[in-house]
Amino acid sequence: MPTSPSDPAAPSPAAPSPAAPPGAASGPRLADLAVVGAGPAGLAAAVTAAGLGLAVTLLDAGERPGGQYYRHPAPGLGAARPEALHHGWSAFARREAALRAHESAGRITWLAGHHVWTVVPDEDGGWTLHALAGHAPEERAATVTARAVLLATGAHERQLPFPGWTLPGVVGAGGAQAMLKGGLVLPGRRVVVAGSGPLLLAVAGSLAAAGATVPAVVEAAAYTAYAGEVPALLRNPGKLAEGAVHGGALARHRVRLLTRHAVTEAHGTDRVEAVTVTRLDRDWRPLPGTARRIPCDALAVGHGLVPQLELATGLGCATRTCPDATVALELDAGQRTTVPGIWSAGETGGIGGAQLAMVEGELAAHSVAAELRRPQAAPREVARLGRRRARLRAFADAMAAAHRPGAGWTGWLRDDAVVCRCEEVPAGRIREAVADLGARDARTVKLLTRAGMGWCQGRMCGAAVAALAGVEPAADRRPLSCPVPLGRLAELPAADR
Repeated sequence: MPTSPSDPAAPSPAAPSPAAPPGAASGPRLADLAVVGAGPAGLAAAVTAAGLGLAVTLLDAGERPGGQYYRHPAPGLGAARPEALHHGWSAFARREAALRAHESAGRITWLAGHHVWTVVPDEDGGWTLHALAGHAPEERAATVTARAVLLATGAHERQLPFPGWTLPGVVGAGGAQAMLKGGLVLPGRRVVVAGSGPLLLAVAGSLAAAGATVPAVVEAAAYTAYAGEVPALLRNPGKLAEGAVHGGALARHRVRLLTRHAVTEAHGTDRVEAVTVTRLDRDWRPLPGTARRIPCDALAVGHGLVPQLELATGLGCATRTCPDATVALELDAGQRTTVPGIWSAGETGGIGGAQLAMVEGELAAHSVAAELRRPQAAPREVARLGRRRARLRAFADAMAAAHRPGAGWTGWLRDDAVVCRCEEVPAGRIREAVADLGARDARTVKLLTRAGMGWCQGRMCGAAVAALAGVEPAADRRPLSCPVPLGRLAELPAADR
């Protein structure tokens, strides 16, 4: 069988530049391409680029590749079949094996436990990436240099607050899945799954298969919203089959699906004991007289994902608003950002799932190789990847539009409901800043109320604050993508400060 340029068994088309040994603690590491994030997009990009002859450094904050999507159980748990908790495990396993082969051959330097907090341009046209390696209090500074950078930083959950969402036992929908995949534990025995988006079906099915009772999946949107997206659906029969599998799993476990409903309050003292579920109108406003209470000991709730853009926006990369009202990067056909020398792939360009992320990672690798004048795959292969990306992106946009939060969701927020958990800012204080103090944007609300000034820097409350201020969410431009000890900043060369 002929080998492709991204096949780890194929000979490298060109000898890569020398790479530092895996896990080296400090000192610049010269690479053709630095990939930030080892989830589906970053992993696919790294192994494809290495197969095309590039010297690659792959950095990730986790200890193993796979990102949030392919999260591994802790080794001490002795999981015999971790693949049973994942969809599309074989695609990941092939790329992980390719990573190990390229690492052994010196084509990829794999740096686990490295949290990149800033990327700065070099005088020679390359880039320097500064990272924290290891864990506090033993964490250390690490530096990587590269001719090009690919950002595959993934996404985090979008939360729309409601009264009682700070109770113990209320977790993110993705967080519940992470507990199951990474810790082999359930958030509770009787778990209501709520919010909006296709992730809910996967989470409910996984929890039920693992032994939890799931009395209901509470979906704020209506699946009739897909009616106007039939062409995109028909072009992706695999996605339709995947949805059918999730639906079949809910039916087998007798999980009730409530569309156009939302959890509008969680009840309990030391822990969540029940939730109030209310029917919504087309704009997501709660309809009076439709509330019902469902007993539970856990609630897994989330309204989709938000691209994680701090590194990209810190570099000045331009953004766009997606059909689901999240902010993503502007990317061209080769996955280039608007900043020369910076590429991106995966959820940073708009939420689309693991399959799309892998395709975009491969496309980005070919684009980088062409830019650096290294051998690349035949144009026919690049065109094939481009067509597949367009098809998967159309499906992702259809899903995003169908599950976009309606403006009326703030109707379930009482004035005493906490919006910013870090600074304990209630909805009433934000409404006061808008109505009485003249705030017209999320930044002014932040300055007047401290909403978004806490540890998470608005990741949890940003969408809610923007909605209460009556504006679309916007990406902040920050010099640091995560908290960094002052001692690490003091160690920076003067040119990078």
